[in-house]
Amino acid sequence: MGNKILLGAFCLWALTCLLLPANSNGLVRIGLKKRRLDFDTIKAARFARQEGKSGAGANRMVQDLGSSDADIIPLKNYLDAQYMGEIGIGSPPQNFTVIFDTGSSNLWVPSSKCYFSIACYFHSKYKSSLSSTYIKDGDSCEIHYGSGSISGFFSQDNVQVGDLVVKDQVFIEVTKEGSLSFVLGKFDGILGLGFQEISVGNVVPVWSNMVQQDLVDDEVFSFWLNRNPEVKDGGELVFGGVDPKRFKGKHTYVPVTKKGYWQINMGDFLIGNHSTGLCKEGCAAIVDSGTSLLAGPTPIITEINHAIGAEGVVSAECKEVVSQYGDLIWELLISGVKPSKVCAQLGLCVFSGAKYASTGIESVVEKEIKEGSSAGDDLLCTACEMFVIWVQNQLREKETKEAAINYLDKLCESLPSPMGESVIDCNSISTLPNFSFTIGDKPFSLTPEQYVLKTGEGIAQVCISGFVALDVPPPRGPLWILGDVFMGVYHTVFDYGNLEVGFAEAA
Repeated sequence: MGNKILLGAFCLWALTCLLLPANSNGLVRIGLKKRRLDFDTIKAARFARQEGKSGAGANRMVQDLGSSDADIIPLKNYLDAQYMGEIGIGSPPQNFTVIFDTGSSNLWVPSSKCYFSIACYFHSKYKSSLSSTYIKDGDSCEIHYGSGSISGFFSQDNVQVGDLVVKDQVFIEVTKEGSLSFVLGKFDGILGLGFQEISVGNVVPVWSNMVQQDLVDDEVFSFWLNRNPEVKDGGELVFGGVDPKRFKGKHTYVPVTKKGYWQINMGDFLIGNHSTGLCKEGCAAIVDSGTSLLAGPTPIITEINHAIGAEGVVSAECKEVVSQYGDLIWELLISGVKPSKVCAQLGLCVFSGAKYASTGIESVVEKEIKEGSSAGDDLLCTACEMFVIWVQNQLREKETKEAAINYLDKLCESLPSPMGESVIDCNSISTLPNFSFTIGDKPFSLTPEQYVLKTGEGIAQVCISGFVALDVPPPRGPLWILGDVFMGVYHTVFDYGNLEVGFAEAA
């Protein structure tokens, strides 16, 4: 699943793909081009957020998998960065601009039978009557996104990607697009590069069919993103292997831990050389080409905001926990009370353990918990659980209680904005710390120049943090989304055959 956003004057990075139908050395190459967000796209993002549908910047589309054990997992919003390219459907091919998205698995495009959605009038539509290879299916389907929903029916036809033709591909003809985001989006549809496990209708994805039909030499595809704003070409997506000119050294490979998304395990997240604690014992991470930013748990994003001086929102609940319960939480942790039990013992949480919940991201169990408690209690509980994590870090750093509580009170002022925007002083970039993700026991660092996004020039220049908050409760969380900010620094290989993801420094 996949979906994204940012703020009015922010011309955030947006990337488009142009297909280069070249198949050299057994590789099918798709050239990527950068495109800045236009004003209409920004308006669409803000409109979606105001409707409460796309949430905090990194809030993602949510897909109903149609099964009893389906988790509601936040993924992305396509509006910040769009990896787009032209594909053809049918014989002769009808061309569509689609997003290449590793965070979803279905292919969908607007249908000529889409009569009542304004969005369909602004995009190319598939006409089955014009294709000699069309096969009728007709089963209905629906996908729910953070910024709207689509519905339609399944059809089958040939799909051309570059110079490859995938035969008898099942895809969705969309007859209803339910948000202004789709009206103003620069893409016609989505080509998912995830696994069949998250495919609506259990449809075999385009990439899986490429492999099954022996259209590629190697069961691998790879992304190289050019983050240099001064050049026109945005990078390259390669089907069937990797281009050795696009990376330095060797890739570090880690296994896919849960098929569906390209989900891996990562370790501690470091600010400078200091642990942030929450992921010290491991966190899940989804490598997602459909997300422009880096999304992570609110406690860590708050520490990041404080470290880089990002403007956040002062939380009264957070400060209340610090002032009223700070000493007691410190003493409980020192006395050996399990961190997951502290907030419950204080009566601030009905249930023990972290239960972070962002807009539109909650399981059925969480919903029942929330309905049984007041909104104020829930905010205090969330603030308490974040505070416990921060106190643990301060104890590891051997800080005094007074110094630690003073620091934690300041952290409250760096809580991420509910709308997701974190603005940074452009003049301070050279003084900001590096951040490091631990993947495969190896640090993958980002410098300020790599995680701060700039737009505009001179007095009109705006600098934005590449980090936004995203909270997924256990057992699926805590969860990180490694989007374009990370993939732009590290060449990324998606190894379908060995179920691994590899990272190497981009060339």
